[in-house]
Amino acid sequence: MNATDLNVYQVPVPPVPVPEGYRMDGKGRMVHVAAIKPQELIEDEMVRKVMGFACDLANQLRRFRNNCFADSENFQALLAQEYGVTKRGARGKGNLTFMTVDGLMRMQIQVADHLTFGPELQTARAIFSECIEDWSEGARVELRTLVDEAFEGDKEGNINRDAIFRLLRLSFEDPRWKAGQSAIRDSIRVVGSKAYCRFYIRPAQDAAWMAVPIDLAAA
Repeated sequence: MNATDLNVYQVPVPPVPVPEGYRMDGKGRMVHVAAIKPQELIEDEMVRKVMGFACDLANQLRRFRNNCFADSENFQALLAQEYGVTKRGARGKGNLTFMTVDGLMRMQIQVADHLTFGPELQTARAIFSECIEDWSEGARVELRTLVDEAFEGDKEGNINRDAIFRLLRLSFEDPRWKAGQSAIRDSIRVVGSKAYCRFYIRPAQDAAWMAVPIDLAAA
């Protein structure tokens, strides 16, 4: 992988040269700066300056992320060689923790599966609804709320995964309920996974760990 592969974020360059004293507008037309409001020109300069820094930082983060995974994989390969193990594939499914000798710095590699649900999920909903209708009145309200929360998607149509998995943890003797849980399990599809690298520090061995944020929202 060369450097240009990692510099995927770049400030856009106009498709045609822009003459001195002009700006290209949103329709691709050349507009003289005298015809543009001063505040719009200041806004333009501000956004260009910030986006230059943002693109540089985003590319740097991509390189940093790739280097973190490469370093951890190289270390795992070294361990495999040490113990005579043939390593198959990269970024195994397991979650890994690496730590400094003094115990003050910790790096974690975590792999999260991306899940989706197949048509069996609607069968599970029908089974659970049937159970709730047949069970006692006292059991209806709480369970109905839980089932509705699990199967009703948000505005984007996404299913509430946490609520679905809460249904799997409930235990009832009714064989229909168990069949509904089996239908949920059969509906689960793993459509991919994403690896995350997380970092923690602490000032002393008996102190609590503090996460080192590598995203703007948490910084």
